[in-house]
Amino acid sequence: MTSKTPRTFTTMLGDKELSIETGKLAKLVSGSVTVRYGDTILLVTAQARDERSTLDFLPLTVEFEERHYAVGKIPGSFHRREGRPGEKAILSARITDRQIRPLFPKNYRQETQVIITVISADGENTPDVLGPIGASAALSISDIPWEGPTACVRVGQIDGQFVINPTLSQLEHSPMDLVVAGTKDAILMVEAGAKTVDEDVLVSAIEFAHAQMQPVIALIEQMRTELGQEKFSFTADADPAAEMLPALAADAKAAGLRDALLTNGKKERGTKIKALRDGLIAARVPDATAEGAATLVTALKNAFYKVEKQELRRLILEEDLRADGRNTRTVRPIWIEARPLPRAHGSAIFTRGETQVLGVATLGTERDEILIDDLTPETGDKFMLHYNFPPYSTGEVKRMGGQSRREIGHGNLAKRAIRAVLPSFETFPYVIRLVGEVLESNGSSSMATVCAGTLALMDAGVPISAPVAGVAMGLVMEDGNYKILTDILGSEDALGDMDFKVCGSAQGVTALQMDIKIQGITPQIMREALSQAKDARLHILGKMAEVLAAPRPELSPTAPRIISIKINPELIGKVIGPGGKQVRELEAMGAQVTIEEDGTIRIFSSDGAAAKAVQEKIEAVTRSAKVGEEFDGTVVKTAPFGAFVNLFAGQDGMLHISQISEERINAVEDALNVGDKLRVKIVSIDDRGKIDLIRPELEGKIAPREARAPREGGERRGPPRR
Repeated sequence: MTSKTPRTFTTMLGDKELSIETGKLAKLVSGSVTVRYGDTILLVTAQARDERSTLDFLPLTVEFEERHYAVGKIPGSFHRREGRPGEKAILSARITDRQIRPLFPKNYRQETQVIITVISADGENTPDVLGPIGASAALSISDIPWEGPTACVRVGQIDGQFVINPTLSQLEHSPMDLVVAGTKDAILMVEAGAKTVDEDVLVSAIEFAHAQMQPVIALIEQMRTELGQEKFSFTADADPAAEMLPALAADAKAAGLRDALLTNGKKERGTKIKALRDGLIAARVPDATAEGAATLVTALKNAFYKVEKQELRRLILEEDLRADGRNTRTVRPIWIEARPLPRAHGSAIFTRGETQVLGVATLGTERDEILIDDLTPETGDKFMLHYNFPPYSTGEVKRMGGQSRREIGHGNLAKRAIRAVLPSFETFPYVIRLVGEVLESNGSSSMATVCAGTLALMDAGVPISAPVAGVAMGLVMEDGNYKILTDILGSEDALGDMDFKVCGSAQGVTALQMDIKIQGITPQIMREALSQAKDARLHILGKMAEVLAAPRPELSPTAPRIISIKINPELIGKVIGPGGKQVRELEAMGAQVTIEEDGTIRIFSSDGAAAKAVQEKIEAVTRSAKVGEEFDGTVVKTAPFGAFVNLFAGQDGMLHISQISEERINAVEDALNVGDKLRVKIVSIDDRGKIDLIRPELEGKIAPREARAPREGGERRGPPRR
């Protein structure tokens, strides 16, 4: 259990103090710490079950719990309490999971849970990179077997200088948002979004991050030395096929495993390998109904998988050969189709080998933006990317439910890659939704989503600054010998030591994500992987350019049109009308209308004529008169002192009786009546907005009002001049 005596450990991280406290909260758990950075505080716990799981993988779960009280908010849900984790919380949990998972012992199978709870958030120091630090500390001082410690930091770039853990306000001015996790000796995990940054700059930033996290790793090592519990022992389940492994490998080789592994086509390759495996197992277990036979068959299948994995790794390292016959640098064949869906605003199919994604772009108004109810200051997002991975894409049958954490993570990576090249909302006032429908998957489906999504945007006519593409890189490493793989297959992701996804344009990187299954990699390997990925990315961008080299010059014919106009903010009330009556009338004409406080009005309609009509109506309602303008007006009212003339909707001016005729008249009705039309000119507007008119054809023929002689008796007709 956690120490019952409160202890606090501190170090500097960037320009702020990082403190880790234990022995104060949640003392019944195996490992418990609170992490504080600024006024952001997280409670992190780690606990494992005593009994070993029967699963054949590590049952590790990481939960990231956002409490709205941390920022003094009441949740916006119907029940006014936190519900299932939002996208930001899921992504934060994944960052921690990807950092700690590689460092559990290979045969460790106890169900283990790490829970990160944000109990205070200051709105400037982000909690997502503090969670992994807390998890590292909690696991290090617990009795759970784990080969840490690790640390995690964020890197930004301000005025050309790298900054550790920049605040949210600083990140707004940074061309990169880079998160790096590592151990004392190596890098474990990298995730980044960038505004087209050069590969060399990214590697330098990663090296900077690794150096800056060392005091945190040393601090956690100190905690483990002073407070760490003895790690509990565990035993791996006995493997009944372990002794058969060498003979099984020899028999598989003799039976043609190499040729089976090099069969072209995922389905065909799988069929041949299964037939070979089943034959080898049948020779060893002739009676599948005998006692203990089922257990032995399962063990032999697991052993065969190890043999298969070893042979694939050998082919890559020794023969530069991969399962589909490519060498380590070749991208699979690509074919692309633009606008396969006639009614979608933008669509494209991107196929690379046996991975295929349908990208679909939809354009909407501000009313369509997604609402955000988490601990960040953001309230909405005008760009959405949804990644769907149905079971049929891998030829499987599975239960379908909500989006998995994997789908959310892959979608977020593609979103970060594409967001960097989107136009600003001010220049292109549409809310954008991209959907990546994975139709076939044999590796790199998230990267195919980047390519398909970019093509769909260009097909819709969205003026992106540059096309972006993505490619997944792999690594096979043994005894210092390694090969970097371009455009990995699904099997290579499983058998390899790295999954490194790199996205960007021809000019640089816009997003990347790296996960390591070994104890970490060096900056040199990362530099080589980025260079190889750039070559592949340029190749893919070239294939995309053969179909769509740039956004279509016109917006898709099926996409709705948005007209933006600007009015005086003081006139917004005229557009809204009493109780919103005017806006409802405008929208009844066939368009949506949004109004901002600065007077920006956006008219959204799939009917161009309706949008234009609404625009004209708004302009008429909000039009302001100017001295010197002339109008063909209509007399709407007469009075003893003059006639009121309507100039345009909602605006009248007064034509004084002295300005109606060249000859003196005794009554307005002698020259004008209600309904008469005449040409008038604005001569003045007073500080209350009252307008005085003259008849332009009489200008210069009659004296201005101020100079005209009084009428007999010394009185003017009508009230004094306004």
